[in-house]
Amino acid sequence: MRIALLIFLTIFNCNNKPLVKTSKNYSTINKEALEFCKNKSFNQDYYFLLDMSIHPGKNRFFVYDFKQNKIINQNLVTHGSCDQLEENPEQWEKAKFDNRNDSHCSMKGKYKIGVRAYSQWGIHVKYVLHGLEKSNANAEDRVVVLHSWEAVANKEVYPQVSPLSWGCPAVSNDFMKLLDAKLKTAKKPVLLWIIN
Repeated sequence: MRIALLIFLTIFNCNNKPLVKTSKNYSTINKEALEFCKNKSFNQDYYFLLDMSIHPGKNRFFVYDFKQNKIINQNLVTHGSCDQLEENPEQWEKAKFDNRNDSHCSMKGKYKIGVRAYSQWGIHVKYVLHGLEKSNANAEDRVVVLHSWEAVANKEVYPQVSPLSWGCPAVSNDFMKLLDAKLKTAKKPVLLWIIN
């Protein structure tokens, strides 16, 4: 019986599109994100998780669907060069974090995705990011936004790296089109959470 079930599952899985997989377990973070969204009246269908501990040539921008309890989309995302206030010899391989103005660093923490506006980059769409924690309180002053950029690939480039930003989480044009379609139809604010 077990062998028959195993054969059935193998055939079934081969005939269906595989689920998006990642080697990390984000179950605790996903639960915390859902609780946060409930408490703050944010969108409870999905949120965006950016794991900057992952190599910048690998997918580290995840769209997590709360209802399906799984990652439904993933792609590359830039991190900040973090090169203005001190030397950063590892800037290409590792994200560093700093909330200070003009640091060009990424900022950890939870963000509320705000209004859609014109961008000079990529597909000419950006979303304002409102930092909700001490670690990202200067996001608006620094004009750190979610946008696309032609220089960002639409698939993993490891062992190469993604380009560096001045702190914005920038994605490929094609991925931004996907995100934009989701965000335009969201009835409540969407959570974007940068972790390391």
